Amino acid sequence: MPFLRAAVLLLLTALLGGCGYNTMQKQDEQVTSAWSEVLNQYQRRADLVPNLVNTVKGAVAAEKDILDSVIEARARATSIQATPELINDPQAFQQWQAAQGQLSSALSRLMVVVERYPDLKSISGFSDLRAQLEGTENRIAVARNRYIDAVRAYNVTVRSFPTNLTAKMFGQKPKQNFTVQDEATISKPPSVDFNTPAQPPQVEQPKPESPG
Repeated sequence: MPFLRAAVLLLLTALLGGCGYNTMQKQDEQVTSAWSEVLNQYQRRADLVPNLVNTVKGAVAAEKDILDSVIEARARATSIQATPELINDPQAFQQWQAAQGQLSSALSRLMVVVERYPDLKSISGFSDLRAQLEGTENRIAVARNRYIDAVRAYNVTVRSFPTNLTAKMFGQKPKQNFTVQDEATISKPPSVDFNTPAQPPQVEQPKPESPG
């Protein structure tokens, strides 16, 4: 009897391995791990934003709208609970992705504005924050690419024959992935160049009075 039980287990293991079950489980774990790193890097960026805004707001007080947009975008991005289950919910994933994209866009606009204030580089802590932000954006890009590759491999297995039959049997569904358009825009780190001279304010010239 123990021999028969062992033989059955061995047969089941062979069948599951041959039908792609083990491959799907391995790829599913890789997706989960890659997603955790994506969330970790986005959270790191969100944690940097308040310090960055507080550091530059005195020097760029005239750019209040830009600063407010960064604060509001961060609030939206952090209001969506980023859980492992997010990649299994298309609607929630799209909302989270859009919110992160808005924060990326707001930060990029802020960096463009900052370029017009070269004196910022003398403010204590700003250079370090700038370096941390740039490094985090690069790590986000790397983490996203690893996640994209992991999801692509998993989704191919889930959708291909005959492993798609195993996927249906065990409830394995395709994971959500970043869109091509999003990859090209959001993952691009913002550039900072303090060699750009500050632009003098434009003074409106008085119009000549019409003869009368």
